[in-house]
Amino acid sequence: MVFAVGESIGFSAKVSNTYYVIACPLDGIDFAKLTLICCNHVARSFYLSPFQQAVTPLRTYPLQSKASSRRGRRGFGLGHPTSKKVSYPPIHLDEVDDDDHDINSQIFPLHDDLEQQLNTHHDHSTVSHNNSNNNNINAGARVSEFLSNIPKVLSPPPLISSTQEWRKLQRHAQTIKSTHLRDLLQDPIRCDAMFAEHDGVYFDYSRQQVTLETMDLLFDLAEKQELTKRIQAMVNGEKINFTEDRAVLHTALRASKDKIGTVFVDDEDAIKEVHEVLDQIKQFTEAFRSGHITGYTGKRMRNIVSVGIGGSYLGPEFLHEVLKTEEEGISSSLGYSLRFLANVDPVDVERTCADLDPEETLIIIVSKTFTTAETMLNARTMRQWLWDFMGDDIDVVRKHVVACSSVSATANVKAFGVDTENYFFRFWDWVGGRYSVCGAAGAVPISLLYGFDLFEKFLEGARSMDEHFINAPMRQNIPILMGLLGVWNSSFMGYNSRALIPYAQALLRLPAHIQQLDMESNGKRISRHGIEIDYPVGEVDFGEPGTNSQHSFFQLIHQGQTIPVDFLGFVQSQHDILIDGEKLSSHDELMSNFFAQPDALANGKTADEVRAEGCAEELILHKVFDGNRPSSSLLFPQLSAYVTGQILSLYEHRTAVQGFIWDLNSFDQWGVELGKKLAIDVKDHLTKARYDPKQQPVVIPDAPATSRILNYYVKNGREATDNGTGMSVNPLTSVTRKTYREHIPPPIHDLGGNVGKLS
Repeated sequence: MVFAVGESIGFSAKVSNTYYVIACPLDGIDFAKLTLICCNHVARSFYLSPFQQAVTPLRTYPLQSKASSRRGRRGFGLGHPTSKKVSYPPIHLDEVDDDDHDINSQIFPLHDDLEQQLNTHHDHSTVSHNNSNNNNINAGARVSEFLSNIPKVLSPPPLISSTQEWRKLQRHAQTIKSTHLRDLLQDPIRCDAMFAEHDGVYFDYSRQQVTLETMDLLFDLAEKQELTKRIQAMVNGEKINFTEDRAVLHTALRASKDKIGTVFVDDEDAIKEVHEVLDQIKQFTEAFRSGHITGYTGKRMRNIVSVGIGGSYLGPEFLHEVLKTEEEGISSSLGYSLRFLANVDPVDVERTCADLDPEETLIIIVSKTFTTAETMLNARTMRQWLWDFMGDDIDVVRKHVVACSSVSATANVKAFGVDTENYFFRFWDWVGGRYSVCGAAGAVPISLLYGFDLFEKFLEGARSMDEHFINAPMRQNIPILMGLLGVWNSSFMGYNSRALIPYAQALLRLPAHIQQLDMESNGKRISRHGIEIDYPVGEVDFGEPGTNSQHSFFQLIHQGQTIPVDFLGFVQSQHDILIDGEKLSSHDELMSNFFAQPDALANGKTADEVRAEGCAEELILHKVFDGNRPSSSLLFPQLSAYVTGQILSLYEHRTAVQGFIWDLNSFDQWGVELGKKLAIDVKDHLTKARYDPKQQPVVIPDAPATSRILNYYVKNGREATDNGTGMSVNPLTSVTRKTYREHIPPPIHDLGGNVGKLS
């Protein structure tokens, strides 16, 4: 209900049997702004408003005493409509200055029995108010505008599954499920319409279980969800990651310099900062590769170990595997090596360091906060490895360790011993780890090994696909098409898995990267409006290069569960072979499978076709392929740094599109936190067990099953060794027990390890 009193405007709303009232001065107010602000104030009392991040709270005052309430407050013109004594707890909101208007806002609950009096008060006051002054001539229209927005925030928006567009797709899916792909593929008009191209990328989705009508309905759904608007909000730096109050700007990491001054986050020029860091990385890596930067003992460094986990590891490693066999990458990396240390398993350290010379090794520590448990334990291990060979000198760390981290973690980086003036490369909270390969996390290790120029080509490819994603119409937009098809297969066709099959061995780590990218982004159960969703989201992503995958899990894909597949192929190989006596090259042999598998999945093989081959009757059913299994095909010119950037950007944006359609926040990852917290608790119990002289059983409150298996682990892991404490523990080995020198570790020095000079 909206009412006017004197110079004020207000409204009341009933929520959970409590009435809320907002009153604000009318004169000179921007009603569009006032509507959102007032509604937001009410809404935030009982649920997370979608406007919370976008609306600046106004100055708020607690309700005055009963007497002053009856008199009313000057400027508000709104008094309490009854003399009944009621307690009104104030709702405290942030106080900020508003440059345009001096607005005072007030919220207080009314008892149910006040509704009629408030209505009466409204009717009387509106008449007198309409004659007040010229400013209020259009008050009726402005009040209507005010009122029209109230329902948008007084209750959470409905789930997308309740919309007409979603229900049409649900009904349409029943029709599609009774249609076979082998029939759809006979329609030339349909097939010719289902492809898109951009900058050498050819996308064919004719083998998806869709018709032209299906695509129209999916585009209607995208319009309903304001997909284009959400994409623009992302690339313009709006804080769409509202649970962490962060922008989402991985696209800024590869934006060109001519875009400087176009995207700001908290008044900082994001693209300018990106290029400052890229220039710093270029200067550092060129000095490293030219030999101007040397190690602690004066030796030239040739080995690079990148320590990180999750997105700090998977993205850079996938890119590294591509460039290892790329023509320019082969020549530019001669004489250097790059390894990744991710797993906290000590075996990973052993495998990484076994044949490296510490004096010729540079360690890169990649951690946004510089507190990630696994990464920092591995970082301390690598630091000790350096110390064990070169002594416990602070300059060992300053010469052999660089950090890629957030500016907010500078103190942690410095405390570790890193030279923060020259060996510290920053990134920002507005880039999540799984989207960070285009930033310092990928730029530093890749540029050290292959040179900055090759990394820059990777950025250019990603930028090309970014521009296509931002500017191309939806019906020709490859990432949008892929995202909509993902929504269709998961939410309407009921397929909960998806396979990625690159017909290029150099992309062997792409599926693992996309697995994290997609499953960490869209593996959610709560919508961005704080409502538990009632529709399937988030596929299980997996994959392996073809043709290896065909001899691994394609049995299931062809005759088991229906799993949509993305096939990635290349017109030219990085390295082709044609041996004597063969009519086709090895790459043509590979690509014949790329073209055959989608048709085999789509068309299948009928019982009549099997019988016509002379198969024994009792075996026919075993050899029948149902077909009707969807797939898409992506064809690229040749796997290069540029094309790899296109592939990365393509899949990043596919993930974002699906999240936008599903109403998810695809840019947080709270699901990884609980297990990490419990692991800290278990570590405390394990520490007590390891160093308990009485070796008492571990007892974890309310966790008898965990206590039992943990005690089994401790008991069976004890060895009859004495480490000088009188307690039996697992045998420990030196980090350096195997090295390139193949001799025993250096004599123990007296500098105190990590409590020596550095402390």
